[in-house]
Amino acid sequence: MAYHIALLDLRNGCADREKPLMLRPLLFCPVLTWVCQELQERGVERFFVVCDEEWRDEAEKAVKCYDAVVNGETPMENVLVIDAPVLPVPSVETSCGLTLLAGAEAITAAAPLCRELVLKKLQQRGVTVMDPSNTYVDPTCTVGAGTVLLPGTILRGDTHIAENCEIGPNAMIRDSSIGEGTTVNASQVNESTVGRHTTVGPFTYVRPGCTIGDHCRVGDFVEVKNSVIGNGTKISHLTYVGDSDVGERVNFGCGTVTTNYDGHKKYRCTIGDDVFLGCNTNLIAPVTLGNGSYTAAGSTVTEDVPADALAMARSRQTNINGWAARFRKSWGKK
Repeated sequence: MAYHIALLDLRNGCADREKPLMLRPLLFCPVLTWVCQELQERGVERFFVVCDEEWRDEAEKAVKCYDAVVNGETPMENVLVIDAPVLPVPSVETSCGLTLLAGAEAITAAAPLCRELVLKKLQQRGVTVMDPSNTYVDPTCTVGAGTVLLPGTILRGDTHIAENCEIGPNAMIRDSSIGEGTTVNASQVNESTVGRHTTVGPFTYVRPGCTIGDHCRVGDFVEVKNSVIGNGTKISHLTYVGDSDVGERVNFGCGTVTTNYDGHKKYRCTIGDDVFLGCNTNLIAPVTLGNGSYTAAGSTVTEDVPADALAMARSRQTNINGWAARFRKSWGKK
């Protein structure tokens, strides 16, 4: 019999106030999400979820990608009823082991089968998975054709990878979107958007709230947080960009830091297009750098810089002849 509506009852199979089995994690997301995805592929169009009030928020989050009503009931006939702890009922046997879930231990046992199912579906859609035994993808993630997932790749949550990307090795992307032709190598991207043909990593940490443009370079030991990075901007190494609005084609010299926090409040930096930041530049927010401006290496910038100007914020060098020799002599070393 074909079903178009499913009623999922989460209330049975657990002791009072114990989290329902369907809300326990299986490869980063609740079992309930896996069940809805599998049933949707088999023709179920709408879901009614019944649970105790204290678990309502978690249940709504688990089914947010589907046409679902939480704590709803339907009087309609021809409804598939799925009653925990058997997930789902034997009449809708799945290919990912969910029919075997009769308890918490079985959830752990089903994880390898579920991982293989997700990766098999990706491979059928033109994704290359170099090492399936060392790749983990949340069932709610999407990956475009031509993309290569290298060993150690972990994709979680509301993550969308476009076509012809290279992810990994050893990369974790969570609740983020990655544009076409982009590489994420040995890095983490969290709750952010990365544009097309951009290179991230190795050892880059993208924190939540970032939008990184097209044709950018965010390199090794770079941390970006709550910032907008314009197209063509290069942040090659050893740099922190936090709470900043960065224009296009900006060059960050090694060791640049946006000092956005004074211990009480956070402030933003604004950096225009075609700005060149010399190595070891400190930008004391809030500060604005105009289009085409430069900063001299080693500068600490505390005031706005006009367009096309050079900001040099360092003391003039003074050489004291013989000082080093006298210093060594003072503690008995030639």
